[in-house]
Amino acid sequence: MFKTRLLSGILLVIIALITVITGGNLLFLVLLAVSLIGMTELYKVFGIEKKPPGIIGYLFALLYYGLLYFEPLLPGESLNWFMMSFMAFLICQMAVLVFAYPRYNTQQIMAAFFGMFYVAVMLSYIYQIRILPGGIFTVWLVFVCSWGCDTCAYCVGMLIGKHKMAPILSPKKSVEGGIGGILGAALIGVLYGLAINYWGDAGADVLSYAVIGAAGGAISQIGDLAASAIKRYHNIKDYGKLIPGHGGILDRFDSVIFTAPIIYYLAIML
Repeated sequence: MFKTRLLSGILLVIIALITVITGGNLLFLVLLAVSLIGMTELYKVFGIEKKPPGIIGYLFALLYYGLLYFEPLLPGESLNWFMMSFMAFLICQMAVLVFAYPRYNTQQIMAAFFGMFYVAVMLSYIYQIRILPGGIFTVWLVFVCSWGCDTCAYCVGMLIGKHKMAPILSPKKSVEGGIGGILGAALIGVLYGLAINYWGDAGADVLSYAVIGAAGGAISQIGDLAASAIKRYHNIKDYGKLIPGHGGILDRFDSVIFTAPIIYYLAIML
């Protein structure tokens, strides 16, 4: 199991490196595919992956990515186009609830609506960060914060963890580990900022990278626990089997999903 997990992890890193460094259409298409797969994994939990609520979710995810790709060409205020599509999405889901009643319950309809935002919209921020000025450097903070925090939290928790963070949901996670993860992510952010300034001449504000690292680390832990809460509530071990040794897309990218939007907005503000 360890060997399988290690090999698939290495493959994931290689794919991420190629995709993110290349950026552009390749990153856009990969994120679109990953989003649709992730939505399918979540929709399976609620039994709607091949039913009208899920199909509508996929269609509006495609529409959202289309609007994102062609945003510079949209007439008028682009925000209005996105808001209009979200309203249409909600109306279509409620129409399914009404005209197919009582075939689908409200939990399934809300899951279909939630899933598009939780997976497709939030993951799209990786692409949105990448196309920012200097985005080729900033985008890596998403992964640095998420996976760096996870590693630091694990190590600190193993060494000095005593107080349970979420005793019922995740008994192995400790408050000390959580704090260690946040501080570790902040430190990694500083080191990353110094590295890209030295080798990449990026002109990164190291203090901002520390703040982004700490905030991203904190949010990534919520993302991890949120994904676990859904699994525990529905009594499933993994969301999928796409990544050997890791589970599905949502099992591997649960913290990244939450971190990407935060990094985007902090990068703009800081």
